[in-house]
Amino acid sequence: MDKERAGIQSVEVGFALLEALTRSHGPLMLKDIAAAAGMSAAKAHRYLVSYQRLGLVVQDARSSRYDLGPAALKLGLASLSRLDAIRLAREQVPQFMEQIGHTMALAVWGNRGATLVHWEESPRQSITANLRLGDVMPLLSSATGRCFGAYLPREKTAQLLDEELHLAQRQKRTDLPHTQKAVDALFNVVREHRCARVVNILLPGIAAFCAPVFDSDGRLVMGIMTLGSVATFDAEWNGAIDTPLRAMAERLSSDLGWAAP
Repeated sequence: MDKERAGIQSVEVGFALLEALTRSHGPLMLKDIAAAAGMSAAKAHRYLVSYQRLGLVVQDARSSRYDLGPAALKLGLASLSRLDAIRLAREQVPQFMEQIGHTMALAVWGNRGATLVHWEESPRQSITANLRLGDVMPLLSSATGRCFGAYLPREKTAQLLDEELHLAQRQKRTDLPHTQKAVDALFNVVREHRCARVVNILLPGIAAFCAPVFDSDGRLVMGIMTLGSVATFDAEWNGAIDTPLRAMAERLSSDLGWAAP
């Protein structure tokens, strides 16, 4: 029994590499992963070779940087899908989509940002959107990101927000805020409407809404998002999509024990 409790030390040691990649906001060089895990580059490399074979890690052939692989994504999504809130929402998404008539998705806050964990494509409104499960949505240019940015504590979003602000400034994006004051105004609009919206910002020709879902303590647990072509998608506040989407989010929040203030 004591030996079983001791476990396998090499597994525990190697996991530090996966943790380093999990905490990172992007791919890392071997020396940086090794340093973060507190081991030599040679030792880290041996673990990473095995992790690549298992699909837990991938290496970019051009940059030589390492990142989490498809097997790690599957594990993460499987874990998230076991949360009651996610399961509850997934069960109701098909009927929501039938009511709205557009593709819908669910997102939660992961260690890299607002992450898509469920995707339900509408058979009636086919769109071209290069999005997939596990994608992390930007805070400023996506409806999903804006929803999380508006309702999460600032310390959770500060680093990502700072990075996106600098990027918007460098790219001279006129459709995105460049200052913290402008960001605050943007998030105030989200809170005012209890929903986030983007039109022709993240994806050309695509409009989207994302509404917040809260738990019994009033904490944001997920965003419920819908998107479609601007040609057929009603992007007006209090319109044919915004209104039922907010009602859906409030219903889910209520099922999770949330009481509207």
